[in-house]
Amino acid sequence: MEIKVLDDVKHVPCEVLVINKFQGEKTSQELANTYAVDKDHFEGKFGETYLLHTFGQIPADKILVVGFGKKEEFDADKMRLAVSKAVKKLQQIHAKNACFDFDVMCDYGKSAAIGAMIADYAFDKYKTEKATRVDEITFGKFSEKEVKEGIVFGDAMKFARDIANEPADFATPSKLAEIASNLDGITTKIYDKEEIERMGMGAYLAVGKGSIQPPKFIHMKYTGKNAKKKIALIGKGICFDSGGLDIKPPASMLTMRDDMSGAACVLAVMRALTALEPDVEVHGIIAACENMPSGSSYKPGDILRAKNGKTIEVDNTDAEGRLTLADALCYACELGVDEVIDIATLTGACVVALGSTVAGIMGNDEDMISVLIRTAKNSGEKFWELPLFPEYKDSLKSDIADMKNTGSRQGGASIAGVFLKEFVDGPKWAHIDIAGTAFLEKPQKEFIAGATGAGVRTLLNYVKG
Repeated sequence: MEIKVLDDVKHVPCEVLVINKFQGEKTSQELANTYAVDKDHFEGKFGETYLLHTFGQIPADKILVVGFGKKEEFDADKMRLAVSKAVKKLQQIHAKNACFDFDVMCDYGKSAAIGAMIADYAFDKYKTEKATRVDEITFGKFSEKEVKEGIVFGDAMKFARDIANEPADFATPSKLAEIASNLDGITTKIYDKEEIERMGMGAYLAVGKGSIQPPKFIHMKYTGKNAKKKIALIGKGICFDSGGLDIKPPASMLTMRDDMSGAACVLAVMRALTALEPDVEVHGIIAACENMPSGSSYKPGDILRAKNGKTIEVDNTDAEGRLTLADALCYACELGVDEVIDIATLTGACVVALGSTVAGIMGNDEDMISVLIRTAKNSGEKFWELPLFPEYKDSLKSDIADMKNTGSRQGGASIAGVFLKEFVDGPKWAHIDIAGTAFLEKPQKEFIAGATGAGVRTLLNYVKG
């Protein structure tokens, strides 16, 4: 989809002119007022649509009226959802181009562009019959700067969704390393198995032992021109999670290609930074591997030694993500950064607690967590803080090591967070659990089923801010 911006689109010839209607108000087009409002009593409740032919009375062939709901309740979040609704309607009627002429008081260009690109997404790479798409849309009244930034965000989300939707035989640890190495404006270092061993990452290496795919530790770096702050972003990079020797049930394994959604998010964020040019130093870190069962797999009861010297008794090989993150956190803390944020499809417990619309967040600095929650809200995502009470650590106690890698099923998301905290030394730290929001089994709001690019918008806005 090509997205353009013009000051005035009322007189631009197009297939469909998309306009809005607030409840209790008229539209900007008399033709729509006559037929949609006066004749058919179209109220304009949020998300409702009304399509009419113009029969040559204006340059557009059709008018699509989108309900914006109550004017006092309208915001950037609803703009994104409304544009997404409009684009999906355009796809249904097989329109190839459209002009959007919204009568609103604020410049919602960024949200509008993101909404259009989310709605236009389809992962049809492996399908013979491709999805119906809109070729071109033109926004009127919005600033070009806002729309261009929205395009950067939307493209980053598409990039992350494509990677997370790819089957595991394509999106291997080596492929993630290749993608990272080819990012423009980013300095990338890839560590192989021997180098990882020399760095003492025993927890991470253990997880990848059962796979024929070699592990790849990825360190990307972006440096802003006047960088005063240093941030490390860590993405969980389990390219396929079978559960290891504690193997998952078949139904639970079907979508485990998405277990590297955190890594996909970090790759997408790093790729977008060169376009946004924030004055920050950002390190993108991924401990990529597969968790597979074989004769060489790590086993329940094994004792692993992490990079910081702490020992871990393997209670369950399907709690592998926190082991890879443990060593990645140790590595990040040694970089002298001010903040570390890890993002991961970590626990089923978080899905049970918060569902598929809210990600869990926890960490060691309340101010940082509050800013991230607020940034998520302003980005169209939802984060909810979960506690890291010391009592949760009791269930991780081991008789033969410093800790176990799993504890009680009760409070499982927080227990995983408490485990990760053991490997954070120095920087402010936040852990974001996107297990419920990263991959949808069925369509939800503006998203189709599949990968959502969870966290991309929030982290980009956070780094940019």
